[in-house]
Amino acid sequence: MSFATFFDFNGVLVDDEHLHQQCFNDVLVARGHAAVTEALYNERYLGFDDRGAFTAMLSDAGVLTNDALITALIAEKAVMYERRARAELRLFDGAADAVRAAATAGPVVVVSGALRAEIELGLAALDVRASVAHIVAAEDVLRCKPDPEGYLLALGWLRAGHSTVRREDIVVIEDSLAGIDSARAAGLPVWAVAHSYPESALREHGPAVIERELRALVGRLARG
Repeated sequence: MSFATFFDFNGVLVDDEHLHQQCFNDVLVARGHAAVTEALYNERYLGFDDRGAFTAMLSDAGVLTNDALITALIAEKAVMYERRARAELRLFDGAADAVRAAATAGPVVVVSGALRAEIELGLAALDVRASVAHIVAAEDVLRCKPDPEGYLLALGWLRAGHSTVRREDIVVIEDSLAGIDSARAAGLPVWAVAHSYPESALREHGPAVIERELRALVGRLARG
């Protein structure tokens, strides 16, 4: 039986949400806006891509935005993130093993709101780039999670090259509420890992499986 795994990236494979919050704040404060607290970031903005997060942050603060402004902010944050990530990026225990185990069962796709360069940096740090067959990054979509666009693009790629994989033989691994909602809206089974939210919050969004740590999913992935 053919099997495929779609991994989210931030909060699933790499432990970098704190870096993203810091970089958002670096950009906002440098432009004279208030910093976003960790609690507000986790409650309101975690799960958005950069465009969605900056738009929501500024709109919530009553600041008018436009495409040119948001694009400039994203570019500024990308520079800050790369600098921080090269020095401070943390990898989740078992992340590399999970990707490699999934790759033995079938194609692995990363579906993330992160920029492609950020994903490539993280996969290189994990030494699993060769195990990932395809990436759907922030640059590839018009609408970020919880919209299902990213997962639908991943499905389209899978059908084009791996037509024997049935929808029910795909598993999505997510950590955020927006990510779970996105995958379920695409009609995909979701396994959640409680890296970013408590199990009780994840359960309310209906994943098929919840584990406290990614390592606990490795055996399931190896079995396919």
